[in-house]
Amino acid sequence: MTSVEEPARPNGRIRDAARTKAEILDVATKEFARSGFAGARVDEIAARTRTTKRMIYYYFGGKEQLFTAVLERAYSVIRQAEQELDVEHLDPVAAIRRLAEVTFDHHERHPDFIRLVSIENIHEAEHIAASEKLGRIGSPALDVIRRILESGQRSGLFTADVDAVDLHVMISSFCFFRVSNRHTFGALFGRDLVAPDLREHYRKMLGDMVIAYLTADRATG
Repeated sequence: MTSVEEPARPNGRIRDAARTKAEILDVATKEFARSGFAGARVDEIAARTRTTKRMIYYYFGGKEQLFTAVLERAYSVIRQAEQELDVEHLDPVAAIRRLAEVTFDHHERHPDFIRLVSIENIHEAEHIAASEKLGRIGSPALDVIRRILESGQRSGLFTADVDAVDLHVMISSFCFFRVSNRHTFGALFGRDLVAPDLREHYRKMLGDMVIAYLTADRATG
């Protein structure tokens, strides 16, 4: 009986540790997104979880490492969505529109991601630069964009000679701004960029802009 029960104990501890770390990351994500890196408090994170400040340091090493872990998980979510994107069966126009929609949907669903990225830019990406994990993740979207661009140019659908990174910037900037500047834009111009009744308008607008850019005639007279 003992030999059967003993293997379950370390497995149980591993599962408990994984659940505890996930809970800490959930709460830390909210705290960092709400208060920024400087304003967030590990004491507050511990108080809102079923663990202690000492255990947070045990699992993550410190506040810097905890913030880095939060960023790593936040980026892994969108990278996973990019990896799961299946556009091989679509023509280049439909494929690039689908890619833009995936980014649009992700940024809308994850406002904390937008806040975290904004905070990390204030810190000049020092945590991302120091993260080996984020360096390995890369961006699956760039590989997908390159394949779509090559297919579109071969078929003659895309007339522009566009760099994949530039197109990624174009798509990401629209999606990011719509969420990050929602409140200031609304206060200045009286329009809520994430209002439900405007969602499909902006989602289609993004795709239309990207396709127009890729199919524009850039010949000069």
